[in-house]
Amino acid sequence: MDVVVLPTAADVAAHAADVVAERIAAEPATVLGVATGSSPVGIYRELARRRREEGLDLSRLECFALDEYTGLAPEDPHSYAAYLQREVADPFGLPSARVHVPDGTREDRERAAQKYEQSIAAAGGIDLQILGIGTNGHIGFNEPLSSLSSRTRVLALSAQTRSDNARFFDAPDDVPTHCLTQGLGTILEARQLLLVAQGERKAEAVAAAVEGPVAARCPASVLQFHRRTTLVLDEAAASRLTLGEYERPGRRA
Repeated sequence: MDVVVLPTAADVAAHAADVVAERIAAEPATVLGVATGSSPVGIYRELARRRREEGLDLSRLECFALDEYTGLAPEDPHSYAAYLQREVADPFGLPSARVHVPDGTREDRERAAQKYEQSIAAAGGIDLQILGIGTNGHIGFNEPLSSLSSRTRVLALSAQTRSDNARFFDAPDDVPTHCLTQGLGTILEARQLLLVAQGERKAEAVAAAVEGPVAARCPASVLQFHRRTTLVLDEAAASRLTLGEYERPGRRA
């Protein structure tokens, strides 16, 4: 793992956007895996700014979401389809057809999961996967004790994850109980992984992922097996790391 520690969340967003833009410069038709939630928003907004102000060409991207709640229609503002329309498709100038999201409304959800795996394969696989990390170490919606070789599937959300995500809903009981998520095995097939984390609340999970053993108790620890993984953290998220001198570009002496 390459671990980059920066002073602020804004620095994290800018550095992570550099990583994405470098990939796009090398391959304009990049297949980009897009996470949701609060962690990656700064990346998307920085890329959109560069598109507006600097002419960054995002028009050839093909995007695949990590996950989606079950039971929410794509037009529901709480769905990840709606999130990605707001934060990725519209600001990047992409047609909705180029931003793929698992179909959480299908009655046959297992078939929806299989179809999503097939669509990723048909696109040639994910070139660069953006990730966040949950306070319990989940990536995507792969909760603790998920199989380290799992594929896209239906999962029940843990009480902790539903509590953490309640801030995005009108009431805690409105948070869906299940999701469709790329599996850990699916995520590991991406050619490059980019995980961002900000804030003290993520520090324990980050430390377990980077310095702990690879174990299903911390799903993000499976990233230790990937050949090309970069973590970009602010100082607060990195505050529990103890074992090494990680890269701190631009840090004041």
